[in-house]
Amino acid sequence: MTLVAGVDSSTQSCKIVVRDAETGALVRSGRAEHPAGTAVDPEAWWQALLAAVADAAGIEDVAAIAVAGQQHGMVTLDSGGASVRDALLWNDIRSSAAAADLVRELGATAWADAVGTVPVASFTATKLRWLRDAEPEAAGRVAAVALPHDYLTWRLGGFGPGRPDLDALATDRSDASGTAYWSASEGAYRLDLLERAFGRAVIVPRVLGPDQAAGVTGPGLPGIPAGIPIGPGAGDNAGAALGLGAGPGDVMVSVGTSGTVFAVTQRPTSDASGLVAGFADATGDFLPLIATLNAARVLTAGATLLGVDHDRLAALALGAPAGANGVVLLPYLEGERTPNLPHATGSLHGLTLASATPATVARAVVEGMLCGLADGLDAITAQGVGVERMLLIGGGAKNPAVQAIAPQIFGLPVTVPPAGEYVADGAARQAAWVLTGGLPSWTLGEGVIVTAGTRPETRARYAEAQRALGYPVSVALG
Repeated sequence: MTLVAGVDSSTQSCKIVVRDAETGALVRSGRAEHPAGTAVDPEAWWQALLAAVADAAGIEDVAAIAVAGQQHGMVTLDSGGASVRDALLWNDIRSSAAAADLVRELGATAWADAVGTVPVASFTATKLRWLRDAEPEAAGRVAAVALPHDYLTWRLGGFGPGRPDLDALATDRSDASGTAYWSASEGAYRLDLLERAFGRAVIVPRVLGPDQAAGVTGPGLPGIPAGIPIGPGAGDNAGAALGLGAGPGDVMVSVGTSGTVFAVTQRPTSDASGLVAGFADATGDFLPLIATLNAARVLTAGATLLGVDHDRLAALALGAPAGANGVVLLPYLEGERTPNLPHATGSLHGLTLASATPATVARAVVEGMLCGLADGLDAITAQGVGVERMLLIGGGAKNPAVQAIAPQIFGLPVTVPPAGEYVADGAARQAAWVLTGGLPSWTLGEGVIVTAGTRPETRARYAEAQRALGYPVSVALG
């Protein structure tokens, strides 16, 4: 049996799966936690990867490895290969003013035409502009900029402080397309936009094809054999699509730390409204995507507010009528990216003496989170993307109330695949591709299809609450 390993370096943790390269059968796995916060020393990610490898009893028997990771984060390296400062994560909103400046300078349409996206605080280019203006001394020491998965791929190659070959940095098209200075439609960097953001040129990772090796693992890494091929890796959403075996017609809704709605398409998209990011996928196709900052942690906040656990929150929500007796939650608990409201806060609307019950509030929590994602689905389909199958994934998708209510909010049947680490699975599938030269067809199990009647009045009330506060409203109902 030939084994391959896939890594998911997410916001909260690092997961690794070891799978049979031919069948995809899971052999073993490991996990390690990441530090909290929106700015993290990249060394912590590397140590977590090593800890996850140890938790999986090492990967000495593995023939190839690849890393998928959280998109957009800004990893800055000096000429000696050391981090200039803590990496800013995708959900760090301190660069929101910088994003507005960049859009104002070129115009939203020019950005969308150039790279398929309009900058928001999540994207790497905006974080570079923030660094240039807020920390000029640190900015002056930057020799290279990379993304989280690029950094870990580089470290797997044996590089880092003491072996600072910055030209060995490599990435893939899916993660590069989230920087706002690489064009998915052209398949090339727009270094003029990077220099506009940062003020000067720096080293950026080579962008590899889906089946090209980024190099081989370096010597002396604990639990990791030297000399095995390293895949180019991927952004987390592209990794999930690859792990699910998604193709054109599939739309994925991921309820994790962030919420995402993304689809596999065979043509690039360009949305000057800024709602849909025109990303690339990990196979050569494209991955139009919207992201919300508020997803599974809205459920956690609701459970905390009501003094219950997640199971009880679900039971309460399912015990209340659809529409939550007119109560609506705008779940902007950490600002929001879609719509672009970095400084917004959450708000509860329509509460009365009669509706002020735990069950009603629990229902509003679940419906509000899903309405935000349904707005994203509207934005995706407005780009001409057809929906043949909707897949509900992510940690929040395990919640029974989310599974039951999602089809009502989306107005479509929803397939819930078997629980799995799909981002890490996608990285493992890519590692097998690099090793064998062919993309394997793995069957990871059948999903459960959930259907329910549509509740458009719930979304209409959500749009009314948005409008009452002067916020952008749903594409479909606005």
